[in-house]
Amino acid sequence: MVKVKLNSAGVQELLKSPEMQSICEEHAQAIQGRCGDGYGHDVYVGKTRCNAMVYAETNQAKRDNLENNTILKAMR
Repeated sequence: MVKVKLNSAGVQELLKSPEMQSICEEHAQAIQGRCGDGYGHDVYVGKTRCNAMVYAETNQAKRDNLENNTILKAMR
């Protein structure tokens, strides 16, 4: 049997790394592209890891997302 013990500091560093931010950026851009016009994205480093979000910027996009769940559907 093989036992694996993770280095907590190393994992935390990996989750906040520029490489992980780049991966999050790629996914956020792809989702934003599937949503259409009026949507934006952002990538930021939180307390424990990097995060990405896609959001409706314009009123038209907000209404579209409210009525059609556009962002949720674009994540598929």
